[in-house]
Amino acid sequence: MDFQPTRDQRDLRAGVRELLAGRYGRDALRAAVDGGSAVDRELWRELGAAGFFALRLPEAEGGVGLGLPEAVLVFEEAGRALLPGPLVATHLAAGSVPGAAAGTAVVTAFDLGERGGPLVSYLGEADAVLGEALLPAGEPVRSVDPLTPLHRVPGGGAADVSAYRDTGALLTAALQVGGALRTLELAVRYAGEREQFGQPIGAFQAVKHLCAGMLVRAEVARTAVYAAAVTAAVVADGEAADGEAAEVAGEIAAAKLLADEAAVRNARDCLQVYGGMGFTWEADVHLYLKRAWVRAEQWVTAAEAEELLAAELSRTATGGEAR
Repeated sequence: MDFQPTRDQRDLRAGVRELLAGRYGRDALRAAVDGGSAVDRELWRELGAAGFFALRLPEAEGGVGLGLPEAVLVFEEAGRALLPGPLVATHLAAGSVPGAAAGTAVVTAFDLGERGGPLVSYLGEADAVLGEALLPAGEPVRSVDPLTPLHRVPGGGAADVSAYRDTGALLTAALQVGGALRTLELAVRYAGEREQFGQPIGAFQAVKHLCAGMLVRAEVARTAVYAAAVTAAVVADGEAADGEAAEVAGEIAAAKLLADEAAVRNARDCLQVYGGMGFTWEADVHLYLKRAWVRAEQWVTAAEAEELLAAELSRTATGGEAR
């Protein structure tokens, strides 16, 4: 099995990066932060027209007809650009919620906290909530991320969205990988530009070690996400070997755990490389850290991932059902 992206997949990733660079570069990001605009409806429709949300829908249903391996590449680029909005939920709703595939509807989900708690993101911007018949009312609560508004809905979601859980966790992990890779880029670039004692700070061993650790975390997480996407695609196509289908949830949990750690720790280390400048509002590093904190609580939390992995290891060790 070849885990290297094909030429078509590389072209897809490059196309999405070019689109986001042109429509959601740093100036647009800072304008959104300063203006408090979490969802750009025009950009949302452009993403829909580009096939972002309908990527995995069959062509017969008006979709692009691709799979999870392609989806994680696209979401990685969205994470790299720090694109806000309920991207995962709208993608998952394509084909079931009118307008989701085309980007004319914004769909959110009860995906925060263990098993979906009472908090929901982007409720004020959403046209629908995944699995819910009606748009519930909620009370705004303060969010750590300026571009992820939160609402508290008493009682949480009524619908069971467990069928979306694994895919939602994997796509969120891809977003986290994109953020981890971007903070690595920011740290390396700043270490090459900032000078102390007559030389770039990147020449100092302590800074080299920080950047090297960031690279390792990001690449390990990216590999785990890609591998989980390929395995999940094989299972979805019905080509899995005996027992492989049961391992998918464990692989996705591991990928989410590694991606969350990479995104959070890389943002923290990037702050360390930036020094005092990294803690200022003008620097973008804090935005990546805050987004990573929020995404770490979406679909599968660290505690849930650890429990899933423990169950999978127990099942494998005993050769049967997990105890």
